[in-house]
Amino acid sequence: MIRVDDVHKRFGGVHAVNGATLEIAEGSITGLIGPNGAGKTTLFNVIAGAFPPTSGRVFLADEDITGLKPHELFDKGVLRTFQIAHEFSTLTVLENLMMVPGGQTGENLLGAWFRGRQIREEEARVRDKAEGVIDFLNMGHVAMELAGNLSGGQKKLLELGRTMMVDARIVFLDEVGAGVNRTLLNTIGDAIQRLNEERGYTFCMIEHDMDFISRLCNPVIVMAEGAVLTEGTAEEVKSNEQVIEAYLGTGLKNKPEPVST
Repeated sequence: MIRVDDVHKRFGGVHAVNGATLEIAEGSITGLIGPNGAGKTTLFNVIAGAFPPTSGRVFLADEDITGLKPHELFDKGVLRTFQIAHEFSTLTVLENLMMVPGGQTGENLLGAWFRGRQIREEEARVRDKAEGVIDFLNMGHVAMELAGNLSGGQKKLLELGRTMMVDARIVFLDEVGAGVNRTLLNTIGDAIQRLNEERGYTFCMIEHDMDFISRLCNPVIVMAEGAVLTEGTAEEVKSNEQVIEAYLGTGLKNKPEPVST
């Protein structure tokens, strides 16, 4: 689904991504882990179009998507969530979901003036889809709640729900478990697993909770110093001496959660 070929990203004298090469298989839930400063989020930002790479290429299937902007990648089904949720805080959960599909007739001034019936029909279809997403995520009890009033975990669920409002091919999840209580994290994990198994979503996630990674991800890719260190199952990487050394000898399972680069 995604191929990253010798990608570098420099910020002045900082070489944040240093020759990263990896593949994300279609239909997989791929984990991306590594110690603080490994370049994980910077690589996400390059793939998702927030930063152009200094050098190297990124491919979606066989299409070169290097340097495309986030809105262009959105149209191709490449979506991402953020470590800190980006909800519309003064809109309800339902309205947040209904905002997602692009090219709605009501967004155009002339359309808003002269195509009232088309807008109403279109809005009804979008609302039906949003209500289906809310049901899927078991968020019916907060559907009409302002998104700014949600807990951190509920906001992460809402971000996941927004990816369901379009035809996503691959979703990049940036620390979906950060600051989320265990009960909601299990709910999020269930939703990710169902989207993968029932709807064929491909996921790649940055995460520091190795129990969560072990439950969902295969393979797990480990980054260190801006490059890929190793790849394997969660159990393989947790017992890999290079990985343990990269985490300063403390091992993965008991490593405190650092802030991603």
